[in-house]
Amino acid sequence: MEKTNYGLKELIISLLYYEKSYSIADLSLLIGKSIPSTTKIINELADYNLIIEDGLAPSTGGRRPIKYTINSNLNKFILSVAIDQHYSTAVIYDLSNEERTPVFTIENHLDNHDEVFDNIVGLMEKTLQHGEFNQSNILGIGISMPGFVDNKQGTNGSYKDKNTKLYYIKREIENRFQLPTFIENDSTAIAIAEQNFGKARNTSHSLVINIGWGVGLGIIVDNKLFRGYSGYAGEFSHIPLSDSNKLCSCGKKGCLEVEASLSAAVEFAEEKLQSGEKSKLANHLTNDRLESSNSLIQSALNGDQLAISALTKSGYMLGKGVATLIHIMNPEKIILSGRGSQAGQILMPQIQTAINEFCIPRIAQKTSVEISDLKNKAQLIGSACIVLEYSLSKFVNLN
Repeated sequence: MEKTNYGLKELIISLLYYEKSYSIADLSLLIGKSIPSTTKIINELADYNLIIEDGLAPSTGGRRPIKYTINSNLNKFILSVAIDQHYSTAVIYDLSNEERTPVFTIENHLDNHDEVFDNIVGLMEKTLQHGEFNQSNILGIGISMPGFVDNKQGTNGSYKDKNTKLYYIKREIENRFQLPTFIENDSTAIAIAEQNFGKARNTSHSLVINIGWGVGLGIIVDNKLFRGYSGYAGEFSHIPLSDSNKLCSCGKKGCLEVEASLSAAVEFAEEKLQSGEKSKLANHLTNDRLESSNSLIQSALNGDQLAISALTKSGYMLGKGVATLIHIMNPEKIILSGRGSQAGQILMPQIQTAINEFCIPRIAQKTSVEISDLKNKAQLIGSACIVLEYSLSKFVNLN
C-alpha cells in the first residue's frame, strides 16, 4: 500500500509490524543506514518500551544477533471493521495482530440505508465494550467496505445522496467515537493483507481476487497498489463475460458476478432444487446468505454433487475472468482470497480449465494461481493495516 513519508523510527516499526522481528543487521540493510545509526534508533525505541528483544537469530557463524519485535503489551489496540454487502464484522487487534475480542458479525444489508449506519455503530460499540478499550488505548478505527471508496477524502461515492451517513462515513464515525478513522475499499484491504501477510508477499506483480457476494480485485504492480486514474481500478465483477440475462447489482446485464460469485453459486443450487434435483443442501439453504454460502461450500467439500456443480460452474466463469486478467496484466501470481477462497480446491480445477482454454500458453505459464491461507480474516487484517500505516507517527511518539 502507499507509504506515508516515514521517518526512520516509523519505518522500523512498520517493518517489525509486518515481519514480526528483525535483527539490527537486517534492519540496517532494509532502511539503508549504518549499523551504528540503526543501533541508536533501536535503543531509543527500546528505551521507550515500544520494542522489545525477541530472542536470538539463527547463527551464521560467530555471536548470534538479537532480534527485536514490537511490544504487544503496550496497551495499544486497533478496532478493525470489515463490511460486505450483507454482513458487517468487527474485532480488536493488538499490535501483533492478535485478536483481543471475539470476532463479532451481524447481518447488515448495505441497500438498507436507513439502518445500516446505526447497525455498524452498534457493532463497534459492542466490540469496544467487550474489554477496557477507550480513546486512550485505541490507535484508530479501520473500516473497509464495498463501493467507490475514496480513502483520502473519507467518502464512499456509491451513495449518491451526500446526506447519507454512509457517504461521509469516515467523518461520521470519527464524530461518533472521537477516534482517528481510516476507510478503504474491501477488495483493496484484502490485497493489502495478502501483500503483507499472505500469498502476495515477496511478489512484485500480483492480483488478489476477492471472491464474495460479488467478485472484487486488488492490483499490485511493482510492489505498490494500483488504483487507476480515479482510484477505482479493480471493478472485476463488471467485466462483461456472461451470456446470462440476469441483471447485475449494477443494473446491467452480462457482468461476471452474475455467474462467478458466491451469490451466483447459491442461486444456481436453489434453482436446481426447485426444479426437483435431490441434494442434502435442501435442508441447509435459507434466507441467511452467510449460512447458505457456508453450507454450500462445506457440502461441496463433503462431496455433495449439486454443491460441487454450483461451485464448478462459478469456477469456470471465474477462470474466464482470470484468463482475461492474465492477458492484460501478466501477473506473477493471482491469489484467490475473500470469503469464497474456502472453496478454493473446488474452484481451482475449473479456473485452470478456463485458463488452458482461453489463455495463450506462453503467457499463462508465467502466472501461478494460489489459494489464500488467511481464510476469512483477510479483510479484517487489511483494515487493521490501514490504521497502523497512518498512525505510525502517533505511535512512535507515545512517550
